[in-house]
Amino acid sequence: MPEVVAKYIENGDLRECQAVLDDLIISLRADFTKYKHRIPSIRVRKVFESIVYQSGKKFVYANAVEDANHKQIHEVVEILILAHLVIPVTHTSANGLPLGAESNSKKRKLMLLDTGVTQRILNLQLSDILLSNDFEVVNKGSIAEQYAGLELVKNISPYQPQQLFYWHREARNSNAEVDYIIQMGNKIIPLEVKSGIRGKMHSLRLFLSEKKTSYGIRASLENYAKYNNILVLPLYALSDLENSSQDPYTRKQP
Repeated sequence: MPEVVAKYIENGDLRECQAVLDDLIISLRADFTKYKHRIPSIRVRKVFESIVYQSGKKFVYANAVEDANHKQIHEVVEILILAHLVIPVTHTSANGLPLGAESNSKKRKLMLLDTGVTQRILNLQLSDILLSNDFEVVNKGSIAEQYAGLELVKNISPYQPQQLFYWHREARNSNAEVDYIIQMGNKIIPLEVKSGIRGKMHSLRLFLSEKKTSYGIRASLENYAKYNNILVLPLYALSDLENSSQDPYTRKQP
């Protein structure tokens, strides 16, 4: 959030940055009462927080609120999406363009509009995430995935709907999932996100083989690199990915 960045530039105090985020979360939760004439505000809050805890995975409606049915939870999710508080990542078979032509809205991952809000709801410390070399929590991968998704959203034209896609293959002894499937020119490109400098690329390679795709992208804490037909980009460089009209696999890297 801009105010958090401004606060850090002003005094460099991460505790004050967290206080800004905490205040924002209180305001968001207070705003949920505006829907009370049609939906109980406590239900909105529970779904909102469940989205945080289920981030990085397919959203399971049954795990969101115990005393609400699928239709009631779905209504809350759609309201949060329309309010631009939540961004859906929809499954696509990715056999051709447009990606939305083979999407399945019943299979969606959901993420909040901001990584800072996410980490505060998870009660994670900014100093641990930003400064610790051995920071390791179960949510680390989903935070990196959310960051990458938001970087992709930033590069979508404000005059177009914000659509993000992922790919998942469910098969006996051969499950595979690629975090994001993006369109670059007339090509379908798989993008895998890693929260560190290591990690297997089985799903990415499987997608490349199955879809006969020329190359894929791995975003991580590594520097620029190439592994055969896989381009490695630092996470911070994703902001430039969609702005490039040149094939990122063949262009000269810094």
